[in-house]
Amino acid sequence: MTRNSRTENQPIETGGTTARPLPAVQHTEPDRNCPLCPRLLSFREAARGREPNWFNSPVPSFGDPDGRLLIVGLAPGLHGANRTGRPFTGDFAGDLLYATLIEYGFAKGVYQARPDDGLTLVDCRISNAVRCVPPQNKPLPLEISTCRQFLSATVGSMPRLRAIVALGRVAHESTLKALSLRSVSAPFAHAAVHEAGALKLYDSYHCSRYNTNTRVLTPEMFRNVFAKVRADLG
Repeated sequence: MTRNSRTENQPIETGGTTARPLPAVQHTEPDRNCPLCPRLLSFREAARGREPNWFNSPVPSFGDPDGRLLIVGLAPGLHGANRTGRPFTGDFAGDLLYATLIEYGFAKGVYQARPDDGLTLVDCRISNAVRCVPPQNKPLPLEISTCRQFLSATVGSMPRLRAIVALGRVAHESTLKALSLRSVSAPFAHAAVHEAGALKLYDSYHCSRYNTNTRVLTPEMFRNVFAKVRADLG
């Protein structure tokens, strides 16, 4: 079950600009029955009715709060994280993501597409711009904006954070806003790296089945992003 988690947020310096002027205490995770986005609430409750044994709640972040790397995805997949309760677990995107994290030392164990497979993250945490599964995998702008408070609080809860990998344009743009950065100064592009004071923001196309099947994103392209992160973090 998802629990409300509180954390003291310490501002991150981003090139002379203090990111995320948040209140001192914020929830890093929404409540299991979060009512903030009525459309997502309705979709989630309908899924609970159809599949009562699924997780069917806002999916919490996974990994080490003291990690130096944060990966930000779009939102839980209906048959993936919404079913299993762990980000990128149970659908195609997780196959490529976790294999890559293991290859570059950001995870250890064997990924078996279930939350009890024993896989652990190393110096790394995974979250989403939107914590609830959206219809057709497409959250509305208001839903992205509403859920950003949890992304901002998650960033603020990681005192050693040095690198953020944004998977896709939505994750990129929501992360910029969480850091109080302007999109004109950090446009999205695959393999782009944006400086934000002590932080670096790395962009990648999302590791979805559609992107990989159409060769918009190849495994090599994806691995190259994490190879750069590993080289920078050491």
